[in-house]
Amino acid sequence: MIRFLTHDQIDFDRWDRCIDEAVNGIFYGYSWFLDMCTANWAALVEDDYSAVMPLPIRKKAGISYAYQPFFIQQLGVFSTSSLTAEVTLRFLEAIPPDIGLVDVNLNTFNPLPANYPAIGSRGVTYELDLILPYGQLLQNYSKNTRRNIKKAREQKVFVTSHGRPEDIIHAFRQNRGLKGVPFSEKDYLVLKHLIYAGMHKGMASLKCAYSQTNDFCGGIVFFKSHQKSVWLFSGTTPQARENGAMSLLVDEFIREHAGKELVLDFEGSSDPKLARFYRGFGSQECVFLQIKMNRLPWLLKPLVNSFLWLRRTGRTAFG
Repeated sequence: MIRFLTHDQIDFDRWDRCIDEAVNGIFYGYSWFLDMCTANWAALVEDDYSAVMPLPIRKKAGISYAYQPFFIQQLGVFSTSSLTAEVTLRFLEAIPPDIGLVDVNLNTFNPLPANYPAIGSRGVTYELDLILPYGQLLQNYSKNTRRNIKKAREQKVFVTSHGRPEDIIHAFRQNRGLKGVPFSEKDYLVLKHLIYAGMHKGMASLKCAYSQTNDFCGGIVFFKSHQKSVWLFSGTTPQARENGAMSLLVDEFIREHAGKELVLDFEGSSDPKLARFYRGFGSQECVFLQIKMNRLPWLLKPLVNSFLWLRRTGRTAFG
């Protein structure tokens, strides 16, 4: 039986144990991570926490809606046993009717029938299995990736694990953050706290690249759990685009972890240039489903459907 639980009804010890033991567990699903990313989340829980589905919820203009918080790419159903389309359907159908809007991402392990009407679109991430020796992984790099790594080495770019989260965030804000990314001051503060909390728990690590003159070029925040390391956030300077620093940075991460039972998840992007950068390391495309349900009265549906589109494209602060 699937129960809907409000935040204060959730047994967080059992919840986190389920995420620990889930066949598709990932750090996004831990209660502490959810608590930091969203002010209010409820949940669907099956039996004695054998399977769970977090539901971040907000209310606007009297409408309760489930949404996808910043810094969480995938949620959906996490289960300690096998996942099928029937399991995913059971959970989606258990979402209470008073949640008038649902605009969330499932995870790559949550299948649905291809004709399921609530599939809004298909998100893409890129994953690279690091189990092979570094030499074999290197063979799958693109020519452009190899060229950028060579350029970075020729320009004496160096990589370290001892950078500061603030430098990565600042680089993002000064470059990509000025190009319409809808992060508020509060969002950046949440991000900084997430990184430091992850470092304290031994789950987050940094890779930063510096020029020969010790100028910060760029950095990546990786979050690791369940034999997967996720590229959660990054920031680059214009100099990094000139000296190939980010290609070297990723190559150093791959070199360090090659031969291990670890998957590098680049977390994907709708930007074709970034997608090409990720594929340049030999990563493979993985799909997760984005769910949209509009269960409001028919007079409100056109307005709200427009809101859902705007929110997905980052053009509204409603969500």
